[in-house]
Amino acid sequence: MPKKVFIIAEAGVNHNGSLQIAKRLIDVALRSGADAVKFQSFNADRLLSRYVPKAAYQKKTTQRNESQFEMIRRLELSPSAHKELFNYCRRKKITFLSSPFDLGSIDLLDRLGLRIFKIPSGEITNLPYLRKIAALHKQIIISTGMADLAEIGEALKILVSSGTPKKDITVLHCNTEYPSPLADVNLKAMLTIRDKFAVSVGYSDHTLGIEVAIAAVALGASVIEKHFTLNKKMSGPDQKASLEPGELKQMVDSIRNIEIALGCGKKRPSRSEIKNIPLARRSIVAAKPINKGEIFTDLNIIAKRPGFGISPMSWDKVLGRKSGKVFLTDDFITL
Repeated sequence: MPKKVFIIAEAGVNHNGSLQIAKRLIDVALRSGADAVKFQSFNADRLLSRYVPKAAYQKKTTQRNESQFEMIRRLELSPSAHKELFNYCRRKKITFLSSPFDLGSIDLLDRLGLRIFKIPSGEITNLPYLRKIAALHKQIIISTGMADLAEIGEALKILVSSGTPKKDITVLHCNTEYPSPLADVNLKAMLTIRDKFAVSVGYSDHTLGIEVAIAAVALGASVIEKHFTLNKKMSGPDQKASLEPGELKQMVDSIRNIEIALGCGKKRPSRSEIKNIPLARRSIVAAKPINKGEIFTDLNIIAKRPGFGISPMSWDKVLGRKSGKVFLTDDFITL
């Protein structure tokens, strides 16, 4: 069996700053069968200036009179909230993850004891940030939205030279439009990354629906990340591009089914179909009565089901031989 796909249910900021909603999101992720639930860790003062504009999709999904800075400030989780959510996940036996968006948040998550650090797409060109995470010697998952191959290669070089071996890094193909248009997904780029850099790859999905994430697993993704929410009608920048609980479970169940169907890659009869071989294949039988001593020809023998007798693959060996006995129509030919 192939290695199990690591499924990250991305809660992100869909908690809207509420610890209780965050816990409900953890419960949903757990019930879905996801391996991990991921939040976002940031301090507004360290993340952005007060004058940065909202992204186009954020203008559509949040209050128009609220600035980007005010929105981010409202969505912060305090250090104590991080600790409470981390411990809640530990009790529930689901992995807690969070993407740090500043150096202080890296320290916070390290103190909590995270073993996996998820680098968001926007930090792939942040040299001090990459060095700091790599120096922790943890497992790293890095998203590559908006990046080209050269930028991915440079980030990998920094991570490896700063202390994290390539075997501990998984690179996620990603498109950072919310939601991502299908025409812009370019899922085959995941394979280009894998072949170019000889790394484990996965996919962080921002499309509507679940089919692209499932397709990524069929192509060889080892990690899938997908936003989810309690209700798409809730306020917040990412709610509308997220899955609702039932959809998240459907995605996880579908991925697990695909994992089973992918199998080991060896082409051989399966245990379930072995019993069908003699019923579906053919044997050489008499096309009409054949006398003893008569020569077998294309006119008096035929291939018919079932496959309990001589295989038609031995046709040329049978032709021209003399019959050693009398055969009635449909009798298995024997030599």
